[in-house]
Amino acid sequence: MKKVTSTIFSVTLSLGAIAVQAEELTPVSVATTWYAQAEHGGFYAAKALGIYEKHGLDVDIKMGGPQVNNVQLLVGGSVDFIMGYALQSLNAVEQDIPLVTVAAFFQKDPQSLVVHRNVGHDSLEKLKGKAMRVPTAGRVAYWPWLKNEYGFTDDQLRAYDYSFAPFIGNKQAIQQGYVTNDGYFLQQAGVEGESLLLADNGWQAYSATLDTTQAMIDQNPEVVQKMVEATAEGWRAYFEDPDAANKLIKQDNPEMQDDLLAYSYEKMQEEGILLSDSAEGGQFGNMTRERWKSFYSDMVEAGTLPADLEWQKAFDRRFVKALYGNETGE
Repeated sequence: MKKVTSTIFSVTLSLGAIAVQAEELTPVSVATTWYAQAEHGGFYAAKALGIYEKHGLDVDIKMGGPQVNNVQLLVGGSVDFIMGYALQSLNAVEQDIPLVTVAAFFQKDPQSLVVHRNVGHDSLEKLKGKAMRVPTAGRVAYWPWLKNEYGFTDDQLRAYDYSFAPFIGNKQAIQQGYVTNDGYFLQQAGVEGESLLLADNGWQAYSATLDTTQAMIDQNPEVVQKMVEATAEGWRAYFEDPDAANKLIKQDNPEMQDDLLAYSYEKMQEEGILLSDSAEGGQFGNMTRERWKSFYSDMVEAGTLPADLEWQKAFDRRFVKALYGNETGE
């Protein structure tokens, strides 16, 4: 009887410790850019492997989608963080929206233009004057830059329906793609095509940024720091072994296919989507003032942003600097 009582007492203490630990976690929510996929792997790894909890956070990952406006969710207080992109943060400054980027996980924006092989479309320079299918989001993001840098004109634009079907049947077709999954869908269709990655041709936009509000930064900087550090650790863990995160991704998005997850996982590493530029050597999420300034200058030249914008308000580097020290660059 004495032994049983001791065991019960021990179990009670353990349960109490777990309850206290749970109470100490800070609840945080983050909205992703789309349905769960490999491109969100760092967030899901941090969730699946208990990395967020280790940093004192109880993180709720909310999937994005075609009808989801992440900026509205963030500013309205429905979520604490969102995945975003550099131009969105700069536009927020122009519109006086208190959105701030605190880390940039994709050093290369995966946006691409997909072309058929062996038809003379093997560089952006050769696409001048050619018809191409570009959605509205692309027309207000990289299209003005393409016009300024490569001489593209609006009469090249054609309607885009988020399908590869028109591309498959026309060898002269050109359309927007996403380098982390273009090849997968082309292989399925038996089409020999290739992706012209905009980031490899001068497009400097950070993507898969981690954004929050100025109020969150001012009132809870320690939470922001934990979120940046834990998500960076999540991406490192995802690249080491994606299995746990992929299970959670498929739980949120049951239609996600294993072979697409595997393709995107490999492509992110092959193309240096996360670990290039200032993030080389494992500095997931790093970003520099110099690159923000250069991208902003490109947008001014393209007529997308005004020349007098206080562009420095779009980002706050203190959190990646605290994580990586003096090696983060300016």
